[in-house]
Amino acid sequence: MKNIIKSALLVVMSLFLMTACSDDNDSNPTIQSPTEFKLNTPALQNTPIDLANSSKIMLTCSQPNYSYTASVQYTVQVATDENMTDAVELSETSTSAKVAINASSLASALTNIFVEKGKTEADFPMDVKAYFRLKANIVTSNGNVVEGTEILSNVVSLNKIHLLFSLPPVNLPSHVHIVGNFCDWDWAKSFDMVQVYGTDNTFWRLVYIDDSGIKLNTVAESNKSEVGYAGITVSGDCKDDIIDKDGNIASSKPGWYLVIVTTSVVNREIHYDVQFNKPTIWLIGPAAGSDDFAEEAEGWSFTVPTTMDGEFVSPAFVGSVPAGTDKGVRMYVKIPGHDWWHSEFVVLDGKIKYRATGGDQDRVTGEVGQQVHLNFSKGTGEIK
Repeated sequence: MKNIIKSALLVVMSLFLMTACSDDNDSNPTIQSPTEFKLNTPALQNTPIDLANSSKIMLTCSQPNYSYTASVQYTVQVATDENMTDAVELSETSTSAKVAINASSLASALTNIFVEKGKTEADFPMDVKAYFRLKANIVTSNGNVVEGTEILSNVVSLNKIHLLFSLPPVNLPSHVHIVGNFCDWDWAKSFDMVQVYGTDNTFWRLVYIDDSGIKLNTVAESNKSEVGYAGITVSGDCKDDIIDKDGNIASSKPGWYLVIVTTSVVNREIHYDVQFNKPTIWLIGPAAGSDDFAEEAEGWSFTVPTTMDGEFVSPAFVGSVPAGTDKGVRMYVKIPGHDWWHSEFVVLDGKIKYRATGGDQDRVTGEVGQQVHLNFSKGTGEIK
């Protein structure tokens, strides 16, 4: 009797395990690769649509046949070419078969496409035809896209879109930073160029450029907006020294240069005209025996170091500049087309202090026979 009961229990347990395995397989269906994904023709296909006065544009579709009701993410692609050769993806996504497109995002995307094709702000507003398709992917419960589940829909159009220019203005940069071997290619230690007084687009800096070169950026970080040799127009007295080295702005004659950057906005892009001039620093005023502050006086330029960490040294003062005078020990680099004081600087508390776009600087004293010593790699200076 006991053996009969044991045998019956084994049969029941076997049937339970077989059923459990069958249920488990049913809850993990095999994903089928769909061959068709239908995006419906918009109800507003031939209706005039003013994006500036719209909030949402609706598209509807049928879910691709993945063999079960999956969680699907839809991404909108928009183009101005029926073959979608200029398609861009909008940032918004949807998990519903009713996809709402933000009208302002669509306006920005379309404006950018037309700008890249050569249109300017003066060409707007314009009435355009736009093409759309959806990209579908299965996503997991935490939003991750399941690899290998992507499918594109057919293409539909909206034929009467009124489009205003919808891109933010491109402004001139307020800073230009230089990075290179002199700061170990570390943007955190890069040189912030000095703005020329009275300008909003011209900057200067004394820079040691070697055969590994430098790069420019409007921010002190690596953000894929860095500008190398291909991104500038080279000019200046020493332009023939400047070469392309691995995309960087390098020199065939490593040494110090007065680098002057003038920026402009052309077709929504920042252009950089970069002058490479001799690194001449001038002493001016009573210390140089010049109460009339004559510019570029013969014999009053600094010596130029041959090394990256060397010092620029002024001639010995021929006049004293006592405390209380309104003239001070002053020096400058010459920016073509500008007065000397538009690019002047002084030495205060052991540091090089640039006037830039500010007012008069504190006056610095000096005595006959003293000299100014400047280290531009460290930003330090001394009168001794």
